[in-house]
Amino acid sequence: VQFVESGGGLVQPGGSLRLSCVTSGFIFHNYAMSWYRQAPGKERELVARVNNVGNRKTYADSVRERFIMTRDNGKKTVYLQMNNVKPEDTAVYYCNLFDSARAGNTASSWGQGTQVTVSS
Repeated sequence: VQFVESGGGLVQPGGSLRLSCVTSGFIFHNYAMSWYRQAPGKERELVARVNNVGNRKTYADSVRERFIMTRDNGKKTVYLQMNNVKPEDTAVYYCNLFDSARAGNTASSWGQGTQVTVSS
């Protein structure tokens, strides 16, 4: 199982970014997918989740109405559109599959993540 995140960078408050996560090694369309983030000195937190067909989504309160998660099952890729970003969105962003049968509800392997820094 592999996840390759990209699209991060430095963005000013109020700006936008689109993150991508290309996956391999599992049957992508069978799994819900999640985006997580980890800020310095903090635990990894769940940001957004989408079901396997892409029509049901949940968001952390801190990003609802600003972030949009989508997926392309043909490309085995998930996206996170980040709008109106805030300094508190600064973190390394990761994607992973959701599987309630696994420890932590994720695959044990993680990608390298993509750094998002929100600063003026």
